[in-house]
Amino acid sequence: MHLKAYQRGTPTPRRKIKPSPPSSVRNATNDAGTWLRALPHLVRRAAPRHPAQLIVLGFALAIAVGTGLLMLPAAKAGAGAASPLEALFTATSAVCVTGLITVDTPVFWTGFGQAVILVLIQVGGFGVMSFGTLLGVFAARRLGLRSRMLAAAETKSVGFGDVRRVLLGVFLITLTVEGTLAGILTLRFLAGYGYPPGEAIWHGVFHAVSAFNNAGFALYSDNLMGFARDPWVILPIAAGVIIGGLGFPVLFELRRQYRRPVFWSMNTKLVLVGTALLLVLGTAFLTAVEWTNSATLDGLAPAERLMNGFFQSVITRTAGFNSIDIGQMHPVSWMGMDILMFIGAGPAGTAGGLKITTFAVLFFILSTELRGGTAVNIFGKRLSRAVHRQAITVVLLAIAVVTAATMFLMLITDFGQERILFEVVSAFATVGMSTGITAGMPPAGQVVLILLMFIGRLGPVTLGTALAVRSRPIMYEYPKERPLIG
Repeated sequence: MHLKAYQRGTPTPRRKIKPSPPSSVRNATNDAGTWLRALPHLVRRAAPRHPAQLIVLGFALAIAVGTGLLMLPAAKAGAGAASPLEALFTATSAVCVTGLITVDTPVFWTGFGQAVILVLIQVGGFGVMSFGTLLGVFAARRLGLRSRMLAAAETKSVGFGDVRRVLLGVFLITLTVEGTLAGILTLRFLAGYGYPPGEAIWHGVFHAVSAFNNAGFALYSDNLMGFARDPWVILPIAAGVIIGGLGFPVLFELRRQYRRPVFWSMNTKLVLVGTALLLVLGTAFLTAVEWTNSATLDGLAPAERLMNGFFQSVITRTAGFNSIDIGQMHPVSWMGMDILMFIGAGPAGTAGGLKITTFAVLFFILSTELRGGTAVNIFGKRLSRAVHRQAITVVLLAIAVVTAATMFLMLITDFGQERILFEVVSAFATVGMSTGITAGMPPAGQVVLILLMFIGRLGPVTLGTALAVRSRPIMYEYPKERPLIG
């Protein structure tokens, strides 16, 4: 060790002082540090907080992932890959469980592409957030508050405490119905049509999942028209569509209290009564109008005509299958089907439309006003006034969206108004039936249908709530005044 440096009077060596950077460099460094420190706060503020916003984001991400997978060369039959618009349209239709297509599913897509479509249907029908939360239940055996909020918002659970039980119940119901339906169809394809075992199982599983989730995708170029005379294919698929269209809350209540209808909730009673009424009226209407149509029902036996009329009545309100040529039906049938598609099926399920309960509420509001009543009573229960406003808001927003889309497509295409309206309602109600003009739409028209499917699956109110970043509660009220009505 050197001791000279520690002797008294010996100066210590000085460190070289680096020249300070210019002020512009110092400011840039300070700005970068400020941005880095503020980045987590900015991310937290930009991240969606409302459950409706996260649900919209979840569906959008699922569609994006599906689009990317369908754009892979392995997903398309033949050389090349699907175009971005073809992949996006198919992925949106699958996630939104619609069934509209711009390409022939069994011809255009490979087995890998069809498997991707099947997974997207299952995820979209179950609910993107509910599916992710269910995986969390299986992996971690517990749920955080945000996961409970998301799953409760998507499944419309009453409280956060029962979310885990609800999700497991949804999973069991889905597995039971799809498994039973797949077994029936597989046996029919094996015994009735001589399919190889692997092909019979694949077709049985695919159509079972598509039916229960009300998707309407089929592995046949003519959808289910080749089975118009076969009740062992038509009726099981119709049953799967009806069960999926009732909604999970109704299925839960029927499983618990199927012997005690007096204890059923208003929602269950409205869905069951409305479903039965619409099925009977739809069957009678479509069968009567198409009875003598040589391009649809005229070539079938009387019992087969009634069966196909019933099948189309079931499918029109929820899924996108068809056992007869929709493009050859009478325009009056299209108009009636527009109404059925717009109404839809039960809430909180796999079906589309504005839901039976929404229109039932409007019907009872109208009935009460015509009778001069002051309160809307349904099945011995008084309806909350907040429900009045929600039903009216949903219907008016839906009418505005459908009207605007129809007018836009009339401007950019040469198709007739009745065909365009049918296509728009089918996309918005996530039904998936088509008169045959979807593939002939220009790219802008197909983009409009994509947006309609997305909005229709999430619901106008859910999407509007998700887009409303800030809520502005009003702490005051204006004086009342009554304008003239009518």
